[in-house]
Amino acid sequence: MADHESLKTELEAATFRRLLHHLMEARPDVQNIDMMNLAGFCRNCLSRWYQEEAAERGLELSKDGAREIVYGMPFEDWRAEHQAEASAEQKAAFEVSFAQNVGKA
Repeated sequence: MADHESLKTELEAATFRRLLHHLMEARPDVQNIDMMNLAGFCRNCLSRWYQEEAAERGLELSKDGAREIVYGMPFEDWRAEHQAEASAEQKAAFEVSFAQNVGKA
């Protein structure tokens, strides 16, 4: 039987894979801007966190590579298939949410 930390890591990894599946397969209709405005993170945040965690472990992973892992396809393909134009209200709310949750870019 795996030790507690190994089991915890396995469960966390499985949960993350399930989250990605849910976002990409079950709910690709949910727009990143809405996720960001409501929850303070989106698929792009997940890919950035993935890239940052790789870097922490000495692994080089490009922004596009991390996005492909999270989106399950090249980002531009996902964007063409699933991303809708954001309204002025969504864009305004995003500016606030991004500043609060990600910081000034």
